[in-house]
Amino acid sequence: MDSSEEQMGGGNPPRPSVPAGGALARARQRMGAGPPPPPTGGDEEEGMLRMSFLEHLEELRKRIISALIGVGVAFCLSFLFCDQLWNIITQPAVSALKSLGYPPRLVQTTPMETLNIIWFKLPLMCSLFLSSPWVVYQVWAFISPGLYRKERRWAVPFIVSSAGLFILGGLFAYFVAFRFALTFLLGMGYGKHVEPFVSVSAYFAMFGNVVLGIGLVFELPVVIFFLTLLRIVSPAFLIKHSRYAILFIFVLAALVTPSPDAFNMMLFAMPMCLLFYLGVFAAYILTLHRENRRFPWKTTIIIVIAVLLLLGVGLYIAITRHAIKVVPHWPFLLR
Repeated sequence: MDSSEEQMGGGNPPRPSVPAGGALARARQRMGAGPPPPPTGGDEEEGMLRMSFLEHLEELRKRIISALIGVGVAFCLSFLFCDQLWNIITQPAVSALKSLGYPPRLVQTTPMETLNIIWFKLPLMCSLFLSSPWVVYQVWAFISPGLYRKERRWAVPFIVSSAGLFILGGLFAYFVAFRFALTFLLGMGYGKHVEPFVSVSAYFAMFGNVVLGIGLVFELPVVIFFLTLLRIVSPAFLIKHSRYAILFIFVLAALVTPSPDAFNMMLFAMPMCLLFYLGVFAAYILTLHRENRRFPWKTTIIIVIAVLLLLGVGLYIAITRHAIKVVPHWPFLLR
């Protein structure tokens, strides 16, 4: 009887097809068979957020307004110290004119010139440097929803390095590049019956172009790191085409340099080349992190410390035995 029923199909009905993988877990959850399953999709597992086009526009508007508020607060703070800031900014001109034997003063050519420069453009430029960490944070907050969860861990290094390099570029321009270029340019007419007649607006325009230009150029390692983070370039690609990058750097240095001589162009280009390879190194560290490999930090730190010690010993010998002294301006070492 039983065997005949089995032959006639009277046994258990055929079992339904079983969903595979995550579909099975979700089916069991709908039937109340257990807790909700963990996310198994690639994007969900990595924590990437999904936003519509209008949500992106709303987020962009929010971040722009927040960045402008930060710049406005920094502008108000800088406005309170306009006199002190102007004394700092004119110090390179005063030093260059004194070293050439000219009266250490700038010239006002229009009634509104001083008002526009000292009380508006000067605090605005300073506010860009003061608010740069906040502005960079807003940029990161806008792009972070499109990154994986593990890539968002680079937020603090990205913000600190971006703002730090921008400020470092401004300091390099102020203490080294701008001072040397200004002395060179003002000295071109020395002994040729030419007396410098530098207006406030012309001086500040040159100062702003050099300081802001070099500050932006110092962002090169961050740009390279970010392109690697988005998988647009790789360290191998950058090294393979480094000759084109160096050519582009020298062209950019020629455009940013306020004087046409080769020495000033080299003064701009050499730090930019170092920044390029620093960016390649940061991209290499990111690539190792993605491949679950580790960089030999201990050996590298030992080598760097040894090199710094050798440089320190050489500087000590130069100061004590060869009457070399350290000065707070270029070239920093004088006999």
